Amino acid sequence: MSYPPDLTTPPDLARRRHIGPARTQRPVYVDLLPPCNNACPAGENIQAWLAYTQEGRFREAWDTILQDNPLPAVHGRVCYHPCEDACNRSQLDATISIHAVERFLGDKALEEEWVPELRAPRSGKRVLVVGAGPSGLSAAHHLTMMGHTVEIRDAGPMAGGMMHFGIPAYRLPRNILDGEISRIERMGVTITLNHKVEDLAAEKAEGGFDAVFVAVGAHLSKKIDIPSRDAGRIMDAVSFLKGVETGEGVKLGRRVAIYGGGNTAMDAARTAMRLGYEPMIIYRRDRAHMPAHDFEATEAEEEGVKIHWLRTIKSIEQSSFQVEVMEVDPETGRPRPTGEMETLEADDLILALGQDTDTAFLRRVPGIEFQNDGTVIVNENMMTGAEGVFAGGDMVPSERTVTIGVGHGKRAARSIDAYLRGATYQKPPKPDIASFEKLHLWFYTDAAQRPQGHLDLLKRRTSFDEVLAGLNEKDASYEAKRCLSCGNCFECDGCYGACPEDAIIKLGPGKRYRYNYDLCTGCAICFEQCPCHAIQMIPEPEAKT
Repeated sequence: MSYPPDLTTPPDLARRRHIGPARTQRPVYVDLLPPCNNACPAGENIQAWLAYTQEGRFREAWDTILQDNPLPAVHGRVCYHPCEDACNRSQLDATISIHAVERFLGDKALEEEWVPELRAPRSGKRVLVVGAGPSGLSAAHHLTMMGHTVEIRDAGPMAGGMMHFGIPAYRLPRNILDGEISRIERMGVTITLNHKVEDLAAEKAEGGFDAVFVAVGAHLSKKIDIPSRDAGRIMDAVSFLKGVETGEGVKLGRRVAIYGGGNTAMDAARTAMRLGYEPMIIYRRDRAHMPAHDFEATEAEEEGVKIHWLRTIKSIEQSSFQVEVMEVDPETGRPRPTGEMETLEADDLILALGQDTDTAFLRRVPGIEFQNDGTVIVNENMMTGAEGVFAGGDMVPSERTVTIGVGHGKRAARSIDAYLRGATYQKPPKPDIASFEKLHLWFYTDAAQRPQGHLDLLKRRTSFDEVLAGLNEKDASYEAKRCLSCGNCFECDGCYGACPEDAIIKLGPGKRYRYNYDLCTGCAICFEQCPCHAIQMIPEPEAKT
């Protein structure tokens, strides 16, 4: 087949690619938002630190994480990694094991005792943080990096909040948690324990603090009225887990019922199993609608925990629990009673029905407003109605996870920093997301996810040793290399090699490329060759040289 002498491209393809006497479109290099970054509640630049990990530049990878999250070794273990749910690679073979790589980097930092460099000049400003949980620790870290002096005051005997008292050691070893907290202290943060703040205004004034961040967490267990006669011990899950953590000793009967279907219920049951009890979970909804993550229920059942789904406790007499069988309403998905009754046997009951936050001490602070459930109302910059008083974590309306708490701490730190400088923090605009359909994966090859090992099942049932193993350096590097670099150029040379007009100029390692628009015809071959959608075609009138 021959074509007109003035064209080297078939006419239909020329029209499709906008090639003609005058170029009607041109390519531009862009940076889009990877879906993993977009899904991270802490706002981590996941793609950037995966890229450093690929190159073996582990310290740079860790430093990049700490720009958003000061607890990578913790998060690599306890975060429920929504980033992986959003990962584009999951539509090809399996998601990148982002949490496992983050854990590797966090553990390496602890082993090598890395401490971030404080580069910001000291501001002379002092900030009080109330609460040493994930949100308070995060805010303290970021404020210190910004040049401010920070003191944390906490009512508990140890820092970490619900990471210490709500997450069992088999999920989060205490040397890991304590190591990351110790690093924050080595940065210059003062942590005062066993100090319950009762009068916020007085403490702010007496300490000469210029701003306050309150993040007291949710430590008060919700109660329920169950008719009982001569029943065994009834206690809440937070008290149970805290007693185990502090070594106070919790004496229960051999058979223990846990009432609830959240992650705390699973943790309480699995902890009871390790203490030698026979635990069972009673929950009023079905597995598909439980608040706990599915793998938590799976691991609990693997360890021998019996779960009674669609059951609600009506009354207790000695060790006999009268429960009503529920059924799922097909229209609403919610449970509804059937009138059918069963009897379950247990010696004691642990209530795991959720937690409330103790914000009563803030009600005397003028301007602070509350939701009906006691949570504190804050604006888009995490400030309460009281000037200079910010709040975050479990005590504000939000989903309650460690990662969300850490994200709140970072957001609050940015707003507090702006406030101390007489400004208001302005969140930068969010780029478009590099969704899967935007990618052109000509280079893709199968690469199976590196699995993490599990502790032997017998040891899981009888010890608090960590259940899930980490990755070694080789496997962490391999896992990072599975990243598709969605939305951002990684210098694969696809555009450079494909351009028929030699219109692309290579600028050197780490500097990417630029276009010579005097040579570019707007054919879009570079766009089609870019695997990660780091090139976009725009109409010629909109193009900027």
